[in-house]
Amino acid sequence: MSNMAATDLADSAARRLQRALMSSGHDRPEGDVTTLPADDASELSMIKKRTDKKDAEAISRLGQKYFYGELGLTKDVPRARELWTEAAELGSVEAHYRLGLVYYSGNDVEDKPRCIRHWQQAAMTGHAGSRHNLGAVEHENGNHQLAVQHLMISAKMGYEYSLNTIKDMFKEGHASKAQYAEALLGFRDAVEEMTSPQRKEAKRLGR
Repeated sequence: MSNMAATDLADSAARRLQRALMSSGHDRPEGDVTTLPADDASELSMIKKRTDKKDAEAISRLGQKYFYGELGLTKDVPRARELWTEAAELGSVEAHYRLGLVYYSGNDVEDKPRCIRHWQQAAMTGHAGSRHNLGAVEHENGNHQLAVQHLMISAKMGYEYSLNTIKDMFKEGHASKAQYAEALLGFRDAVEEMTSPQRKEAKRLGR
């Protein structure tokens, strides 16, 4: 994949993610407003309420609570994996990312090919962490140029771990000076966009 193709892919993924973000959250019936939970029991009740309504992100969050044994739940990795699988099928990008971690690390079950498929699915929708992990795996496997292409995309999304990995690869001789410079500039632009005066002002006014 060329740098231009990688950039086009990142732009396309960002556009798809933006469309998804803008179209989400409009299907709750009037009056169905969730307030901030006051304690663990309230938070768990709120999550389960949304889970019963097949809210993909709520199901993914419940999986996370089972994985870590939080909110009074007993740690249950198989149950977490089941919930993340359901959430992923319903469209949760975060669930794809979490499943990739579980299958890669061997928590409950190890399945590297399935792990990669989940990260690929998440990366295609603009998930920087999944894109980074794909690059890290390729680097680990000795596919350095493919690794740089993945990491370049996530670095240009403002993902600092990817920038640092490209820097390390440059020092090791697995990435060129031009590639590191491109990643550095892309990362800087992404961070500047995220911390622009307009964003800061909007955040201040929203408080």
